[in-house]
Amino acid sequence: MTQSTLEKAKAPIVLPVGGEDEDNFNYQEVWYPVFFVEDLEKNRPNSFTLLEEDIVIWWEEKTSQWRVFTDKCPHRLAPLTEGRINEEGLLECPYHGWAFSGEGDCEVIPQQQENQRAHTSSRACVRAYPCKVEQDLLFVYAGNPDNADKTPIPIVGPLEEDKDKWLVLNTFRDIPYSALTLLENVLDSSHIPYTHHGSVGDRTNVSTVELEIISSNRQGFNGVWQEGPRKGKLGSQYTTFVAPNLMWHDLTSKQFGRTMTVVYATPISKGKCRLFARFPFQFSSKIPQFFIKLTPRWYSHLNQNAILEDDQIFLHYQERYLEKLGGSEKYEKACYLPTKADLYVTEFRQWVNKYNAELFPHQNLPATPTHETLLERYHSHTEKCSSCRQALKNIQKIRQILIIFSAIIWSILPAIALKLENISPAIIYSVITVNLVSIFSYFYLGKIEKRFYQGQEIAPRNLKK
Repeated sequence: MTQSTLEKAKAPIVLPVGGEDEDNFNYQEVWYPVFFVEDLEKNRPNSFTLLEEDIVIWWEEKTSQWRVFTDKCPHRLAPLTEGRINEEGLLECPYHGWAFSGEGDCEVIPQQQENQRAHTSSRACVRAYPCKVEQDLLFVYAGNPDNADKTPIPIVGPLEEDKDKWLVLNTFRDIPYSALTLLENVLDSSHIPYTHHGSVGDRTNVSTVELEIISSNRQGFNGVWQEGPRKGKLGSQYTTFVAPNLMWHDLTSKQFGRTMTVVYATPISKGKCRLFARFPFQFSSKIPQFFIKLTPRWYSHLNQNAILEDDQIFLHYQERYLEKLGGSEKYEKACYLPTKADLYVTEFRQWVNKYNAELFPHQNLPATPTHETLLERYHSHTEKCSSCRQALKNIQKIRQILIIFSAIIWSILPAIALKLENISPAIIYSVITVNLVSIFSYFYLGKIEKRFYQGQEIAPRNLKK
């Protein structure tokens, strides 16, 4: 055996993302991000739905690692997310107390006699999914567990370079449209001046957009916008699509240093996905970095949710119109794409069609909800985000304290003024001022509290100056 043959024999087997069938992309054979690790709770089960499969995510203290199971007890199909992590560190079913260790093995059936071994049956086991933490995200492998270690995890390559130099802002949200619609949207930079005018865009910055594809295959594509955004003031922007669920824009400018926009799209069900947005920066100046670090994560999320809502309603409708016209297969017939600004969108839809990569192809989209439902934030983000969940609790507590304090002051102030005739007016005015500030703070925090629950229906681009 030659040296090169020996090296090939020792080389690890790497399977293509999406399975080995070159003509059909298999969404099961993919690693998907499901949570930022900092948002997972270690003291209770966490829930998610991946490719229509309900899963439970829990922390196994014994092995110090996250575990992922299908969210069904094999006994009577009760959801394990309604259970608990018991005193022995096992995931316990809420219905009859069956308990499971990290590999999905049943360790306890309280109802069986001591000499019975029903818990050792394969039918007593829960399906366990491979999972790994990479770049602060928990990834889950949806397909054949034997393929997991051989299939690449879709990480952002540039973030592995000079790790200490990156400052990364992160957010996520469950979005009321599909992963394909989301990726089509974020690949398209030309919509930003119009859709996001008044938030992160400006109509006066619009210009011709001449995109180029550098390379393309089953695993994704790379492209460049030579002129770049803001009429070329920032330099060229490079775009990468890593099939089937990751894209990023990468731009280096004298003004801001290196900035990236990274988006993962994790499919939940037909017409629904979880967006993970990451904004890595390597600033040319330390000043922006200083102020960004001072901004609480929850406050950044409030603003980032508002930006997502700039196009949340019309993208929801867009994919329904496309479905009526034949879906991705008829995309170029349904849509008129005469300029190079749509090149990434066209390339993406061609990838979907070439590799039969339509998500949930034999299902119809669910009925369209109200605009209010499309813009709700609490269930799509707040309750699942550790920072926003805690900030909301704190704000609610502070508001309760403020209203009680204000009520007490207003009720006793007249009595104090009558009893203490010689009290200085300055003291009374000071007490009144403090009370008015408390009332103002109560209502101001009330406005912030609402932002954890609901977005604004009228987008900034449509507001009058």
